[in-house]
Amino acid sequence: MACQSVAAIMDEQALLGLNPNADARYRQRAMAYFEQLKESQDAWEVCAEALAKGIYNDDHVKFFCFQVLEHQIKFRHAALSAAQQQLIRETLMKWLQCQLMNTQPEKPFIRNKAAQVLALTFIMEYLTMWPKFFFDILTLVGLNPHGVDIYLRTLMAIDAEVVDRDILHTPEETRRNTLIKDTMREQCIPSLVESWFQILQTYQLSHPELTCQCLEVVGAYVSWIDLNLIANDRFVNLLLSQMSVEELREEACDCLFEIVNKGMDPVDKTKLVESLCQVLQSAGFFNVEQEEDVDFLAKFSRLVNGMGQSLVLSWTKLAKAGNVKDAAETLQAVEAKVPLLLQLLVHEDDDISANIVGFCYEYLHVLKQLPQLTDQQKTNIEAVMLAVMKKLTYDDEYNFENEGEDEAMFVEYRKQLKMLLDRLAQVSPELLLEAVRRVFTNTMQSWQTAPFMEVEVAIRLLYMLGEALPASHGAHFSGDTAKTSALQDMMRTLVSCGVSSYQHSSVSLEFFETVVRYDKFFIVEPQHIPNVLMTFLDQRGLRHNSPKVRSRVAYLFSRFIKTLHKHMNAFIEEILTRIQDLLELAPPENGFPALLTSDDQLFMFETAGVLIVNSECPVERKQALMRSLLTPLMDAFRLLLAKLPQETETERQAALADCLSHAVGFASRTSKAFSNKQTVKQCGCTEVYRDCLQTFLPALSCPVQRAVLRSSVRSFLHRMIICMEEEVLPFVPAASEHMLKDCEAKDLQEFIPLISQITAKFKRQVSPFLQQVFMPLVLAIFEVLARPAEDNDQAAALEKQMLRRSYFSFIQTVTGSGMNEVMANQGAENIERVLFTIIQGAVDFPDPIAQKTCFIILSKLVELWGGKDGMVGFPDFIYKHIVPACFLAPLKPTFDLSDAQTVLTLSECAVTLKMIHLKRGPECIQFLQQDYLPSLQVSPEISQELCQVLQQPDVKVLKNYIKAFFQQAKL
Repeated sequence: MACQSVAAIMDEQALLGLNPNADARYRQRAMAYFEQLKESQDAWEVCAEALAKGIYNDDHVKFFCFQVLEHQIKFRHAALSAAQQQLIRETLMKWLQCQLMNTQPEKPFIRNKAAQVLALTFIMEYLTMWPKFFFDILTLVGLNPHGVDIYLRTLMAIDAEVVDRDILHTPEETRRNTLIKDTMREQCIPSLVESWFQILQTYQLSHPELTCQCLEVVGAYVSWIDLNLIANDRFVNLLLSQMSVEELREEACDCLFEIVNKGMDPVDKTKLVESLCQVLQSAGFFNVEQEEDVDFLAKFSRLVNGMGQSLVLSWTKLAKAGNVKDAAETLQAVEAKVPLLLQLLVHEDDDISANIVGFCYEYLHVLKQLPQLTDQQKTNIEAVMLAVMKKLTYDDEYNFENEGEDEAMFVEYRKQLKMLLDRLAQVSPELLLEAVRRVFTNTMQSWQTAPFMEVEVAIRLLYMLGEALPASHGAHFSGDTAKTSALQDMMRTLVSCGVSSYQHSSVSLEFFETVVRYDKFFIVEPQHIPNVLMTFLDQRGLRHNSPKVRSRVAYLFSRFIKTLHKHMNAFIEEILTRIQDLLELAPPENGFPALLTSDDQLFMFETAGVLIVNSECPVERKQALMRSLLTPLMDAFRLLLAKLPQETETERQAALADCLSHAVGFASRTSKAFSNKQTVKQCGCTEVYRDCLQTFLPALSCPVQRAVLRSSVRSFLHRMIICMEEEVLPFVPAASEHMLKDCEAKDLQEFIPLISQITAKFKRQVSPFLQQVFMPLVLAIFEVLARPAEDNDQAAALEKQMLRRSYFSFIQTVTGSGMNEVMANQGAENIERVLFTIIQGAVDFPDPIAQKTCFIILSKLVELWGGKDGMVGFPDFIYKHIVPACFLAPLKPTFDLSDAQTVLTLSECAVTLKMIHLKRGPECIQFLQQDYLPSLQVSPEISQELCQVLQQPDVKVLKNYIKAFFQQAKL
């Protein structure tokens, strides 16, 4: 009968929509029904009844009922009546009782949701209404497997809510969780531990999955309960016996790891670890070679790592406390684990090896701190070195052409091994240098017949020495003669033994990386430069059959040339001839893949620029070489730009625009070679770059693909302002005019830094131009900011905020560069309009970065125009608008004085007030005391106090006072 009544109450049609395969109409109805049940005062009770009486067999309906219950407990618990709270408790216990009688358990997702709801109820009620929560559950489930399963899942759900450190909790929740743990420790933890022992003992043979679940619970809880309850003979022996059961041993390993990781007294920790090790060793677990199960070994390696790190921590504490005897015993315990550490470190499975790296690293750190090393310790260091060298080696399966997840994991693992190598270098640099030299020399003697992985790792080790052995600014070839001569010998071997011809991309890459890592070697032995240059330029480098190698070599070649440009004079023309085809602009219609990508070509153009600019040939020759480098780009640019507007297909347009953008980028990159010593003018290259400007600027008025073209030309202008000095100025007005036409927020945002750069660099020289461009630019900004946008369009809002910031920083640059006349000559109406935007920026927009800029501008304007001979009418503006801004902005609710950026804004606000007093004197004090502060209901005493502070010479005093003043005002 009950079934009938509830079925009638629950919306059967809506329940159909819970099925994932239901159509959208039913699903929507189910969602609406869910919301209705969640929010109602008592309609949710039908779900409780359905669960308690097991009315529905459909899993999705059961899950739905639990979700409704979960919502009541999580969000409406306090609003429920005592009877309703009792109903939830009874429902959960009745549902649990049903589980004990079911032949088949519920699906895992139902059991997990039930455990979650039980855990939430526990958190809400354990401290108040349901102190016997665990007693009731344990009494009900006893040792029934279905019941034990729910009990263990509930314990894990409680751990996730109360203990898990990865979840962020509010201070209130943290206090509640601490109270729950304290109460559990006092009242029920011993009973729980006893229940775990019974479960582990009862089910280890019949229900391995329950036993594993229980081990997971013990591992989770051990971090915050009394360790003596677990770390005793009875419990530990049970865990150790489970280490020998195949289905249980991985979980048992994890559980022991958590026990070992628990913080405790160092002497006790050493005893605990040693007793565990003794049992594990006598049970044969240390015979790693005989174990074939790599998953278990990975867990075991993690356990040994935990034990090793715990012992090192104990040793550190004991040594620090001066406890010599116990420290020595603990160190002996650490040393005793090293043979096992080495077996695991060198294991062919990288996961097993990676899990022990932490202990190995800590052990080396211990050795570093010892005053003297024993022979055994030196042997250990060499063994670690050999293990690292062996494990750095690629295996046959590594896919160089298509690197996937396995390859990425190996690269990460290699980084861990590198940390060990660096630590080895700190412990014993001589041993490391000797070991690497031995491996390197032996491999290079027979590289023709050696497998690629051995050749690669030998060169990689030489490369890694560069980071492991310290040298300031890469000066590896001066100072310590033993190190210098060893490195020099190895480098000489590397570049002269012919290994650069080895036919494997990994060897080629490692060769070039190492040559560039030690590029200073060629300053000491320049006779090797011609051979290495050929390696870079032929099929071993830039023309290698692997695109990956070609790409990396393009970058490395540019670094090599930058370092050694003084040694390149004899080879410049030949290098430029050999790389000529790599400097061609790949046309968009060419179907053939180019040898280098456009990004790689940037490095080639930079290299060509560096060679030309730093050569010792006469200016005329430099000019001719630079022209021959840039003319093909200009010619191609003109042709493509003429084609672009005629092209109708968007895809083709985009391809052409990209190509044009690359041409500008390449020309721009060549200019990176110039420096203060070698300027464009001194190299006679002004004219060729002027020609580039004339070629590129027409792209600004191209009607299609404007964003790409404008962006690249703008970047080129930035470079030319740096390199060509005032020679660039004639081009700026026309360029600006084009860039201000039909622009978007992003265009303006990128254009403003260009104008700011010109203003800051040329100051007075550009005053006439700035006066001319000032209002058009400002009006363009106003127009874009005034465009309507959707309320929820966050991207548009952010763009406007960034544009506003750029606008204010532009005004700041103009006012700060001493060109008073730029703004002063804009006409009264325009000046007023601009001034009001600055006041508005200071007060109305809750953006502390922009507000700070606005106060800096206001302070500067007061300095320029606020004195006796300043701008007519400006003093009036100060009192009507600037002084109020200094008070209204900090009084805004959005002005957060606990935010560091806002405090900086307040600082500038104080500086502005100080500047007003400096320029207007007693008149300013009189205005504040008699007019303005009384209008804000500030008492006469506080007004007087503020004015006294304002008159003090030190602005710091005012800044501190103003902060306290507004903090008080906002209370």
